[in-house]
Amino acid sequence: MRKTTATPADVARRVGGITVQPGRTENGSVAETGSVTKTLVAGDGGLVRPSAVHGVEAVAPGVIAGAGPVGLPGERPTVRLRDSGPEEQPRYAPEWLELREPADAAARALDLLDPLRIRLANLPGRSGLAIHDLGCGTGSMGRWLAPRLDGPQHWVLHDRDPYLLHFAAVASPRAAADGSRVTVETRRGDVARLTPDALAGASLVTASALLDVLTREEIETLAAACAGAGCPALLTLSVAGRVEFSAPDPLDQEIAAAFNDHQRRAGLLGPDAVDVACEAFAEHGATVKVHPSPWRLGAENVGLTAQWLRGWVGAAVEERPELAERAEPYLAARLAACAAGDLHVTVHHSDLLALARPTGGAG
Repeated sequence: MRKTTATPADVARRVGGITVQPGRTENGSVAETGSVTKTLVAGDGGLVRPSAVHGVEAVAPGVIAGAGPVGLPGERPTVRLRDSGPEEQPRYAPEWLELREPADAAARALDLLDPLRIRLANLPGRSGLAIHDLGCGTGSMGRWLAPRLDGPQHWVLHDRDPYLLHFAAVASPRAAADGSRVTVETRRGDVARLTPDALAGASLVTASALLDVLTREEIETLAAACAGAGCPALLTLSVAGRVEFSAPDPLDQEIAAAFNDHQRRAGLLGPDAVDVACEAFAEHGATVKVHPSPWRLGAENVGLTAQWLRGWVGAAVEERPELAERAEPYLAARLAACAAGDLHVTVHHSDLLALARPTGGAG
């Protein structure tokens, strides 16, 4: 699966009056490589984009170092299911993926694991699991899931970025829940046409933060491929479009609505993706289960919360510039509460388990 840019990772390039707020690299803001400064923008993903000249001053005016799903004109989604020609290849920042990994792990829906285990235990011809992790990033899904499943596992890690694939391979788990061996291989490049042949032999397809950066066509292609291969799919941490703060503010709902509209740009599904996926998998005869998987961010998540806030607000203002004047003091107040450890926010996501009919006649 191909990761490029239009995710909740790329923050607003121009967001009205909200000023640049560079932060430390451990909070996912600015990282330097040689003579080129790369600005890390982090949200439900994270990437670094080379700037033209040295220093933070090279960042476009108005960029917030945070998280938001703003892409450049003509950019395609992070994960694509078909070819669309050559383009810039930005990199998801491992610093951001590391920052969000504990919150992701705490959020994923454990209630979906029992039905998944039952299905995997009854797959025809089972002699170990072959698990394809699409858009694997640094491999956080494998680190979370492999130790929760029994039996030998072979993980096939897909990403277009060899840098991230290196992290994923090095940090992959080595043992399953019952002590069985876990092995990995990495596959660089795009799954340009995801077909049952591409998933031949797969026991399970996994992904995180995937569905909301797909189009309807791409989700339908994914569902068809899983159905054709007869393998279940565990697709976690799709944004649900709802955010709750411990101290509500009148502007919360306007920011949330603008952010959600921003996610739907260019045909992407954003918070509508889980509903579309449920329909698509069901049309192929799969049994579909959905469970909430919210981030619950508090004083222990200050770095993540600050980055998410900047991007959430930045994307909203990118979508509705008229919010900029009110958004600037709103963001400043939220960040101050965050830094003081007084801010608690629930960012709602959904996990989806699609149990396709296994090939070979088993139910």
